[in-house]
Amino acid sequence: MPLPLPLYLLALAVFAMGTSEFMLAGLLPDLARDLGVSVGAAGALTSAFAVGMVIGAPLMAVLARGRSGRSGLLGFVLVFLAAHVAGALTSSFGVLLASRVVAALANAGFLALALTTAIAMVPADRTARALAVLLGGTTVATVVGVPGGALLGAHAGWRAAFWAVAVLCVPAALGILRGVPAAEPSPEGPSLRAEFGVLREPGLARVLVLAALVNAATFGSFTFLAPVVTGPAGLTSSWVSAALMLFGAGSFAGVTAAGRLGDRHAGRVLAVGGPLLLVGWVALAALADRPAVLPALLFVQGALSFAVGGTLIAWILYEAAGAPALAGAYATAALNVGAVVGPLLAATVLGRPTGPFLLSAGLVAAALAFAAVSGSRRGGPASRC
Repeated sequence: MPLPLPLYLLALAVFAMGTSEFMLAGLLPDLARDLGVSVGAAGALTSAFAVGMVIGAPLMAVLARGRSGRSGLLGFVLVFLAAHVAGALTSSFGVLLASRVVAALANAGFLALALTTAIAMVPADRTARALAVLLGGTTVATVVGVPGGALLGAHAGWRAAFWAVAVLCVPAALGILRGVPAAEPSPEGPSLRAEFGVLREPGLARVLVLAALVNAATFGSFTFLAPVVTGPAGLTSSWVSAALMLFGAGSFAGVTAAGRLGDRHAGRVLAVGGPLLLVGWVALAALADRPAVLPALLFVQGALSFAVGGTLIAWILYEAAGAPALAGAYATAALNVGAVVGPLLAATVLGRPTGPFLLSAGLVAAALAFAAVSGSRRGGPASRC
């Protein structure tokens, strides 16, 4: 049975938002010159977006609580669109910074609501596959959207990339308006206090920590692939985009595979994928100076990172079933805590070009140790084989 078309419309919006989140890496020098700030100051745009995602996930989910999925999703997409129009038009760095915070809040709210909307559209035994389609939007952004945004920015200026993201939001908004059911959610349900109280449950707290650690490992190394490509691997800067695309292509393959396996074999995905993920980061650190094997390792590591990460998202939503309005927010916040902390930690070990890979290995090792010590809650996705 095919998945509902609205899932793919939600994935289109996630693609646009993922492109926006990562595209600044290739636009900062041009943007900094145009607005008269240093590249370091311009880097605050990336940090502001990441912090906005962490704070915005629960905040926006609370604000959207009680609204229909369609109205909430549409509202977040339109705010995201407007923030990019404002960013494309402004000549003030302060306004651009504010627009990035607003965009991050909208992105966080959209993703939190989209996660819960997606699983509501399908039977329980197809949850992982539905989430794979949704998260596929992010992985496609790393393969196509981010390099495309950098290329567009290089030829038409950084503002053109902002306009492109805004344009992508239009079909996504129309698709949500026409495709996502308009039915209002049931007025009966747990109170807001009860939904926040779910965070005290050991099973949910455990998987939130695991998701944050795995995602910190992923983004810690992904953010600093360029120094490895141009350093130990001895390749030219033109290979950086290719390396990012290979990692992104692997991510798409991994999240797709996890979607097909996760509903019935989530425990096996984590039990096998977790240790392989650790071995992969160690292998990348050891073989980074061999350009003949580096591309294959990047693809495989992208696949493992998102296969494990995508399965953990499904597990979070399972554990947070008692918080239907905030479950997606918890998953979004945990993953973005990792996306903030990982690069910050990786930046401290850049004295060694392969330092981020070793750090990622340490983070995954910590996750495996934590999982072993804390045990697994029987009945959750991680224990279904």
